[in-house]
Amino acid sequence: MSAPRLQTRQSRRAAHRARPSPDRMRARRPPKEPGPPGRRTPGGPAPTALLRPALPAALLLFIAVTLHSGAMDTLMRFLDFGAGVLALVSLSVTVLWGLAATDRMVLQTGHRLLAQAVHRGTGVAGLGFLGLHIWVKIAEGHTTGVSAAVPFTDGARPGLIGLGTLAAYVFVAVAVTGAVRGAFTGIAASRWWRALHMSAYLAWGLALVHGLKSGRAAAGWALAGYAICLAAVAVRLALRLRDARNNSGELP
Repeated sequence: MSAPRLQTRQSRRAAHRARPSPDRMRARRPPKEPGPPGRRTPGGPAPTALLRPALPAALLLFIAVTLHSGAMDTLMRFLDFGAGVLALVSLSVTVLWGLAATDRMVLQTGHRLLAQAVHRGTGVAGLGFLGLHIWVKIAEGHTTGVSAAVPFTDGARPGLIGLGTLAAYVFVAVAVTGAVRGAFTGIAASRWWRALHMSAYLAWGLALVHGLKSGRAAAGWALAGYAICLAAVAVRLALRLRDARNNSGELP
């Protein structure tokens, strides 16, 4: 081996030995100063982790202040009257949009699909308000869980409360069968599904009687609005039945 190459290798080895090791380099680094408050430092807890134990206490404090101020009582008084109204309005809109979704004289295919989407959305909202209405009435002591579940067993107003219970069962059955519409295949199953779905009109009528007679006296504008809804549903339902007779092979 030539002398220049040997000297080059020896110089490289000497430079490698003189290079400080990683442990020595870390040891020579000055300690990092802590960052400003509110920012996470390497190896330290995040600010959100420090706030987590205080969240349950803050939530309990909020609930205590709400109960002490009477806001919960105001909310329950509103729901005592408003939940049933919201349920009845939502279900009324559901019936009207369901009828609009079957129109083929004015609406086009895209419009009917939009009407069906609104029909489903208002139906879900109506069932939500209906469940809230039942819970509030039981919580406020206006009826019992047994009377709400078993028709015509309420001690004070068995007829009116029973009509509401029947309407609720029919609405739930219509919603469930509507969600699994694809399971009703064949002519016989489709007829059963159509008959059950059209029973929602009867349930809506029962809900109207229950809402107008079992609660507070309705205002004049509310009576006028429900009368207009009844007339519109009756006219549109008559037209639908006429079209179904003319096109007996086409599903409404």
